[in-house]
Amino acid sequence: MTGWNLRGWIIGLAVGALVACSSDDGDPWVADDDDDDGAGASTSTSTSGTGGSSSTSSTSSGSGTQCDGGPLAEPIPGCAPTPPPNTGDFHQDCVDRINQFRWECQCLPPLDRWTDAEACTDQQSADDQNGGGAHGNFGACGENAQNTCPNWGSEEQVVGGCLQMMWDEGPGEPFSAHGHYINMSSTTYSKVACGRSNSSGGVWSNQNFAP
Repeated sequence: MTGWNLRGWIIGLAVGALVACSSDDGDPWVADDDDDDGAGASTSTSTSGTGGSSSTSSTSSGSGTQCDGGPLAEPIPGCAPTPPPNTGDFHQDCVDRINQFRWECQCLPPLDRWTDAEACTDQQSADDQNGGGAHGNFGACGENAQNTCPNWGSEEQVVGGCLQMMWDEGPGEPFSAHGHYINMSSTTYSKVACGRSNSSGGVWSNQNFAP
């Protein structure tokens, strides 16, 4: 695959959104999902999470002997672990949440926190929020893939709700319908930088992935 290829913009019901951008053999391609939750959502209409205890929901997750054989070929159906407590460090909480899905829902190894790119990803999120639009500055921080939660209600809702909606897309084609999960679960990437910009319109968060 060569060059920049627009894979599609899927417009949902109303306010919130999730946006995924990824690359194939190093060449980025773009997709977008929108939905109706006032705090932001993906193709599901579930309400956004607001953080909570470190215990998991009643849905099964990868633990004990579940992960003894290594990563699972597909995620555990309906896996929805309760978000870890809000530590006040959004960047770390976001990375921890992504890694929670990777491990508890598919026995995948964790991604490193890409601290060197966090300041850039914060600024990139602000630039996108203030007129650039989703993926308006994709690649500015050296990332190979990007997910975006545009204008959610709070940082806790980004971590608790937006990332859950992204994971819930699960594997499959086309990328426009599954790109967020694909980026989050990829074994091609080894690190992720979470950024955020707060304004009267909400919290805009880019998550940038790189090898």
